[in-house]
Amino acid sequence: MDEGPYARAGGRLPGDPVPDPGLGDPVPDPGLGDSPAVPARSRWPSWGRAFVRLLPVLLIAVAVAYDCLTPRYFTAGPLYTAAPLVAAPLYSRRGTLLTGVAVVAAVISLQFTYGVAHYADSITELVTIATVAGLAVFVNSFVRRTDERLASAREIAEAAQRAVLPEPAERIGGFEIAACYEAAQADAFIGGDLYAVQDSPRGIRIIVGDVRGKGMGAVAAVAVVIGAFREAAEQEATLEAVAQRLERALAREGTRREGLDAFEGFTTAVLAELPHGDGTVRIVNRGHPPPLLLYADGTLRALAARETALPLGMGELGVWPDRADEAAFPGGATLLFYTDGVTEARDARGVFYDPEERLAGRSFRHPADLLDALAEDVRRHSGGGMADDMALLAVRRP
Repeated sequence: MDEGPYARAGGRLPGDPVPDPGLGDPVPDPGLGDSPAVPARSRWPSWGRAFVRLLPVLLIAVAVAYDCLTPRYFTAGPLYTAAPLVAAPLYSRRGTLLTGVAVVAAVISLQFTYGVAHYADSITELVTIATVAGLAVFVNSFVRRTDERLASAREIAEAAQRAVLPEPAERIGGFEIAACYEAAQADAFIGGDLYAVQDSPRGIRIIVGDVRGKGMGAVAAVAVVIGAFREAAEQEATLEAVAQRLERALAREGTRREGLDAFEGFTTAVLAELPHGDGTVRIVNRGHPPPLLLYADGTLRALAARETALPLGMGELGVWPDRADEAAFPGGATLLFYTDGVTEARDARGVFYDPEERLAGRSFRHPADLLDALAEDVRRHSGGGMADDMALLAVRRP
C-alpha cells in the first residue's frame, strides 16, 4: 500500500492537479473529466521561482552595467556583495562559490579596464566583496546542513505517521475508501486528528476524531485511541460497547498526563458501523461534526445525532448510555467524515466553510475525487491559511 506524508489512500495526493470544486454551485462530477483542471497549489508561481533563481545573475549584470555607465566615484559595490548572499540559500555550494568567483572576477576586470585597481578605495571594495563571497559560501554550508536536518525530521515524521495513522486500504469489505490528512502547519505531517477503518465480524467499523491539544501529547492520545479502537472493534458486539471501551482507554490515559491535559483532555469522535450485506449505517457521535451522506443523485443529508453526547474522555461529567442512530446507506452513496478543520476554515471576511452548502447537488465517481475536491475547496476558501488540521475519510457503497 502506498503511504505518503498526507495519509492519502485511493487517489491523488493533496497538491496534485485536481478537478475544480467550484464555489458551491452544482457542477458535473469531477471524476467524469468534465471540469477543468486546477493547477497544483504552490507557494510561489513558476515565474516567481524562476526570477528568484536568476536574481544573483541579474544583480551581477546590473552591477556591471552600472559601473560601465557611471563615473568612477559611483560604485555598484552593494549589488556585487548582494549577489553571493542571495545565492547562498538558493544554490548549491558549487553554485554559490561560482557566483562569488564571478563577482570578484567582474570587479577585478572592471578595475583594470578603467585603470583604478591601485586606488585605495578600489582595493577596499575588492577586499569587502571577496570577504562577503567567502561568507556566502559559509552560509550556504550552514543552510545545506539545516536542510539535511529538516529532511531527516520529515522522514521521521512520515515514519511516525505510518505507525500512528496508517492508511486504510482502498477497498475493505466491498466498500471503496479514501482518506486524507492535511496539517494546518507547513511541513507538519500529523497532529491531533485521527481516523481508522477496521473490518470485523459484525461489519466495517470506522472512527474519525479530533484529540484536544497539539504536539506530542496529542499524538500520544491519537495512538491510544486508535489502538483501543482496533482492539474493541474486533471484540465488542455493539458499536455502543466500542465507544465505552474508548472512554475507559482515555480515562486511563488521563491519569498519566500532567498539567491541564490531566483535567481537560478529551477527544471528539464519530463511530460508524457498516454491517455486511446490509444497506444501513449505524453511528455513535461523541461531540463530533456529523458525517454527511451524499447520494448518487447529488442529494446530501447530514446524519446528525438525535441526542447530543459529550466527547470521549469526559465520562466523569455525566453517565448516560450510548445510543447508535441508524440510517439507510444505499448503493452509489458516499459517507463523508471530517474534522473541525473543515468547518473552522474561514475566508477573508471571516465566513466559516460550510461543507453541506458547498457539496450539495454534486456527485463524485470515487471517494478520492470527493476528498480531492473538498480539500482543494477548503484551501481556496481559506486562502491556504487553515486554522486547524483537517482529516477527511469517505466510504462509498458500490
